[in-house]
Amino acid sequence: MKYGFVKVAAATPALRVADVRFNAKKIAEAIADADKAGVQLLVFPELSLCGYTCGDLFGQKVLLDDCLHALRSLAEETKGKKMLAFVGVPMRLGGVLYNCAAALNDGEVLAFIPKTHLPNYAEFYEKRNFQPYAGENAETVFFGRRVPFGNKIIFADEKEADFTVAAELCEDLWVPCPPSAAHAHAGANIIVNLSASDETTGKAEYRRLLVRSQSAKTVSGYVYADAGEGESSTDIVFSGHNLIAENGEILKESVLFQNGMIVSEIDAEKLSYERRRINTFYDGRDLAGYITISFKADSKGEDLMRPLARLPFVPQGGALDERAELILSIQAAGLKKRLAHTGAKTAVLGISGGLDSALALLVTVRAFESLGKARKDIVAVTMPCFGTTSKTYNNSVKLMRALGVTFKTVPIADTVRAHFKDIGHDENIKNAAYENAQARMRTMVLMDIANDTGGLVIGTGDLSELALGWATYNGDHMSMYGVNASVPKTLVKYLIAYEAARLGGEAEETLTDILHTEISPELLPPEGGKIVQKTEELVGPYELHDFYLYYAIRWGFAPKKVLFLAEKAFESGYDKEMLKKWLIRFYKRFFSQQFKRSCLPDGVKVGSVSLSPRGDWRMPSDACVESWLKELEE
Repeated sequence: MKYGFVKVAAATPALRVADVRFNAKKIAEAIADADKAGVQLLVFPELSLCGYTCGDLFGQKVLLDDCLHALRSLAEETKGKKMLAFVGVPMRLGGVLYNCAAALNDGEVLAFIPKTHLPNYAEFYEKRNFQPYAGENAETVFFGRRVPFGNKIIFADEKEADFTVAAELCEDLWVPCPPSAAHAHAGANIIVNLSASDETTGKAEYRRLLVRSQSAKTVSGYVYADAGEGESSTDIVFSGHNLIAENGEILKESVLFQNGMIVSEIDAEKLSYERRRINTFYDGRDLAGYITISFKADSKGEDLMRPLARLPFVPQGGALDERAELILSIQAAGLKKRLAHTGAKTAVLGISGGLDSALALLVTVRAFESLGKARKDIVAVTMPCFGTTSKTYNNSVKLMRALGVTFKTVPIADTVRAHFKDIGHDENIKNAAYENAQARMRTMVLMDIANDTGGLVIGTGDLSELALGWATYNGDHMSMYGVNASVPKTLVKYLIAYEAARLGGEAEETLTDILHTEISPELLPPEGGKIVQKTEELVGPYELHDFYLYYAIRWGFAPKKVLFLAEKAFESGYDKEMLKKWLIRFYKRFFSQQFKRSCLPDGVKVGSVSLSPRGDWRMPSDACVESWLKELEE
């Protein structure tokens, strides 16, 4: 897999307690299956060669010797497969026994990683048979070859710099300071956990929470392989609860009590970027003693198995209404504070009959309710001019009435014509001056009404428009507080749909009609009463631009990777040339329009992406785009 994706798998094969030959055969079969699937990193459960529930049989030389011989055979099974595999095995060193993970690659055992924390409570009695290991790295002899032994080991792919791995075992995850924290600081982007976690009521939920949390805290991929059916059921059972997580998100999860293998991809390049971005990730602790062992890995395919949303800014899965309510509450809380601090008597908004102004008005209503202020002090203004259609004007009026705010209609066509005369512009020349004069006139009207009523002008522009520079400088680009400043267009639609359903009645009817209205600045005259200036035909589909914004800016992906992901996400809607065309447009506009973002008014951040020059995004206005375009051309 290219572009930083590592195909990983967690496998729980069939098992017989103390039947090492049978277990090795099933592990070998799983290795072969994983190889066919292009897996680069494969993890088996704790003590998977013999079974976790062997009890005092761990003291038997026959069992231990069988495990070593079987491990050598399994290592040979990896020859030429270009896969890093971890198998659980008991290992003797210095006269004591350790619970270990053996790392196998290209026919060799690369290292043994002993378990650090041994549970000896409730149903667990590991200290009866094993010793914990907390020393520095050492060496052991494995069939005449000296092999590293210790838990300060990073495995690094010889070709892909971001493909770095470290291991911990079961209980290591459950302690206050898991070894994986130090592993991550030492450079491991992916943590594997060989586990034998028995199943009790409610434990799966807690286990899932631990894996998610540790992957988030360590900004890592986490591959958790759990013991399953076949372990002794004398007193406990194991469910084979396998999990693959990335930076707090579960990518794949097995069905409980069904042995098998789960496969997904971890984006190691993405994890490296996030660690660089978070300047508190590395805390300066002493990481002396860590060694790095190189390995060979490869992948046979480019098909992504992990989920890839077309609309990454829109909440996925359950609790969508809860997320919408949270976002709207964040927007309203930001505006509430600004209104209270300034002592504003009114809030003034321009209402166009479009998506952004509708959302801004809904947020303003919420802020006023929170302040205990009357809705009549929200002054909503519609300013029809050359491009205004009857549909958008009527929707503006209906929405303002439904929400019970004060509304004004201020026609600006005559004023704009007088302005054209003042500057010597021919109205028949419908250039940028023709369009932007209308936008700037509307802003002046709003500012003056705000001054006249002791209020603030509430900005309506959204994050997608700011990214593309799709705003008139010192026109709709300017306000006294921008409530939509970090809300992308695809999310605007989702929030309006939520509010429509919540409000019901005439407000729902009007908002639903607004959702189905063509997106347009309405700065050119309509034809036959219909909008002719369609934003998405001019700058491109917002679903694409929001996708590009998320991966190119939030995650810093290179243009080729962004295009690769877009092909996967939009394969049923756009061909590659169309995707490339709009991605080029995105980069050109994003770079050339930074000057507008460098002087944005204040506005609340609601998600992981903001382009505020005082917050998340600081970029020179004269930065060159050539390197990004060159990569796409290649």
